[in-house]
Amino acid sequence: MASFFVLLLLFIIHFYPATCQMLAAYPWIEGEWRLLHRSIGISAMHMQLLKNNKVVIFDRTDFGSSNISLPGGRCRYDPNDRVLKKDCTAHSILYDVRTNRFRALTVQTDTWCSSGAVLPDGTLVQTGGYNDGDHVIRVLVPCGGINCDWVEFPRSLSRRRWYASNQILPDGRIIIVGGRAQFNYEFYPGNSHSSSKSIWLKFLQETKDEHENNLYPFLHLLPDGNLFIFANTRSIIFNYKRNHVVREFPAIPGGDPRNYPSSGSSVLLPIDENAPVVPEIMICGGATRTAFQLEKRRVFPRACSTCGRLKITNQEPAWNMENMPMQRVMSDMLILPDGDLIIINGARSGTAGWESARNPVTRPLIYKPNEKTGTRFSVMAAASRPRLYHSTAVLLTDGRVLVGGSNPHIYYNFTGVDYPTDLSLESFSPPYLSPAYDRLRPRIIRTYEIIRYKKSFSLTFTVQKFLKKSVVSVRIVAPSFNTHSFSMNQRMVVLKGAPPVSRVGSNDYRVVATGPSTPEIAPPGYYLLFLVHAGIPSSGMWVKIQ
Repeated sequence: MASFFVLLLLFIIHFYPATCQMLAAYPWIEGEWRLLHRSIGISAMHMQLLKNNKVVIFDRTDFGSSNISLPGGRCRYDPNDRVLKKDCTAHSILYDVRTNRFRALTVQTDTWCSSGAVLPDGTLVQTGGYNDGDHVIRVLVPCGGINCDWVEFPRSLSRRRWYASNQILPDGRIIIVGGRAQFNYEFYPGNSHSSSKSIWLKFLQETKDEHENNLYPFLHLLPDGNLFIFANTRSIIFNYKRNHVVREFPAIPGGDPRNYPSSGSSVLLPIDENAPVVPEIMICGGATRTAFQLEKRRVFPRACSTCGRLKITNQEPAWNMENMPMQRVMSDMLILPDGDLIIINGARSGTAGWESARNPVTRPLIYKPNEKTGTRFSVMAAASRPRLYHSTAVLLTDGRVLVGGSNPHIYYNFTGVDYPTDLSLESFSPPYLSPAYDRLRPRIIRTYEIIRYKKSFSLTFTVQKFLKKSVVSVRIVAPSFNTHSFSMNQRMVVLKGAPPVSRVGSNDYRVVATGPSTPEIAPPGYYLLFLVHAGIPSSGMWVKIQ
């Protein structure tokens, strides 16, 4: 039956090309799951794609042995570890997307519930964690060979950063906000007057609950250079240069918190430089306000099904609410190359925490931000395994979504439980990767590896069937640091285009685009550049914005 529909789609594309952009809405196109590894040895609590198409994956170090040994007889000696003082297993790996292979990395201190961001040169800076790791900064340079590994700098953070959030800034620094009982922020690298100090942020204290929970606050860099910060139900625009709250918004309707442990998810919707920039935040899902307390009595209330969108520059901003097809907590929300969102992983009831959720949601959702309310959500194909607490997802260069993790237990537990610890790695291919679209799929032949602000550049691509009336756009995506349902530093910018597209060969075409307007629109660094033709994206290629 599936092959019949593929043939039907090919027929429609060939003889009725004007309808091709509607095909993604057809219900039989639900994407495809593929198992990559039954075990990578660790449960993927944190993920980051690097510019060399390798994914850094790591867990925590304080639960005992993992299922992958450190190579060469190496061991980690940690007198502060609460389970193993001598541990000869790895708690981090480097996964090679191209070869589908992985190797062990060495983490010396505990990375549990930590955060991260990528510097303009492509180096991953990873901050904080638990116990002996809570003041540590770790760096990993995108490199090859067996000597490529983590480098750690103890006592480098001014405060304990456990459940903090990071954001890369226009000047290339990283701001690190919050953490458990930390109502302050700091920078990396620090400047002369803040390198060893944290800066008080009253908003974080005001928004904590009775358990001091407003953890992993949602943090987005806005096009004007200020920050959007959301904690539990409240949100502000924050000028970090002056330590000043510029504006506070109405609380999200419903009264239910959205940050950990309620664990909703948040994105800054794609920024389109071809129109007046109207920054808009979207927040979806999460546990109800009472879920964290009810779980202690083994009661698991249904999660929230609502999403809220907020245009922050409106004169009287208000949350525009809509419902997902099902309740979701602990889901991950990613921007796809075509500008749609995917909401993946999670559960229908309960909250984040050990043994604290039930009813896994195995079907991802695709959300189309520019469609009419009521028609934006599509339900995708079901995964074969649940992804609950401590699961992750990141976008890959070829447009797939890499998914791993799920360990709702204090230790690795594979038997006698409803939801065993999951060490597998799999990918989800959204509908735009269907073979039915191969004739419409553009392939980038040539473009600049360095794109400069406000400077035009050309991009040459090939496509089997070019639709003259279709929209062709060039966009950049900043790969995110994903953990605990929040993808830090995630953003998409649709670059200014200069139509029309010119033909330079039998199936080859050239389009001109312009680099981002400002570092506030797109901070300097490495991005994935995609070209979208008739709603179908190319594979991405790495470019450096500077």
